[in-house]
Amino acid sequence: MIHVIGIGAGDPEQLTVRAARVIGRTDVFFLVDKGSAKSQLNEVREGILAEHASGAHRVVVVRDPDRDRTAATPGYAPAVGDWRSRRADAFERVIGEELADGQSGAFLVWGDPALYDSTLAVLEEVHARGAVAFDWAVEPGISSVSTLAARHRTGLNQVGRPVQITTGRRIADGGLPAGVDDVVVMLDAHQGFTALTGLGLHIYWGAYLGTEDEILVEGLLDEDLALRISEVRAQARARKGWIMDTYLLRRPAAR
Repeated sequence: MIHVIGIGAGDPEQLTVRAARVIGRTDVFFLVDKGSAKSQLNEVREGILAEHASGAHRVVVVRDPDRDRTAATPGYAPAVGDWRSRRADAFERVIGEELADGQSGAFLVWGDPALYDSTLAVLEEVHARGAVAFDWAVEPGISSVSTLAARHRTGLNQVGRPVQITTGRRIADGGLPAGVDDVVVMLDAHQGFTALTGLGLHIYWGAYLGTEDEILVEGLLDEDLALRISEVRAQARARKGWIMDTYLLRRPAAR
């Protein structure tokens, strides 16, 4: 059995009781190594294992394949597909080599496995290949989206209105979706919000949510605030070498 466990957005105390119990009875943990710049991500995972895993557990480090993050929109899906297939190669190898009959393994997924994370899709590809036999189960986690709303003390939607979760790439290509008053934007390396000033939007922005480095900014999205967020973001990225941020854009409710 392979467990895919959501571990929250960075605060070890966001781990659910059920997830902690599953960790306690798992034999082998596969930690995906994204390089030294993002070592803090696995430091959080290691702290969770120290707190909740059994003394007999093992850790297997899986090197994350390099990914082309510069591809323009037409080439984006093929680039992601190629990266996922190479990730599937790595997952297939470690599952086959490191799990003995009757043992369980786990991947500790940042946030929630169902929201903009590739682990489930990669495991589906490995399973479909048929070279290694396994079943898998998912333990949900507290996402950065939930943490963002909680930190800003706001809901994700207005009364009777939808909320949409999308990517920075889609915002950059098509602007704010029509007919939606509340839009959560993730994976926005190019800061698409800077093109949406002057529309009367309110922004709730957060980086490193759930960690000791957490940064929050909110207010009317005018040029001054957009510049401030861009500067804060650039400084944080330069300081740490990486950044994970997300934000909620809100149109005022119609009166």
